[in-house]
Amino acid sequence: MARTTWNDLSSRTRRLIIIGGALDGALKAAALVDLARRPAAEVRGSKVSWAVAITLINSLGAIPIAYFGYGRRPRR
Repeated sequence: MARTTWNDLSSRTRRLIIIGGALDGALKAAALVDLARRPAAEVRGSKVSWAVAITLINSLGAIPIAYFGYGRRPRR
């Protein structure tokens, strides 16, 4: 089985990989900044658990989106 290297990929595929990685990184950064600034009372679950999940799980943006959609409680 032959391995595909970066140079074997089309320029379109390389662009999509770079854009996807940048979007995932931006979502993770935004989620971590929000998590750090938000009081613990406004977070569903442990802040440490959310930080670990956001940082370590390779999710293509799913974990940061889950944090924004479910993990945050509405501000009063």
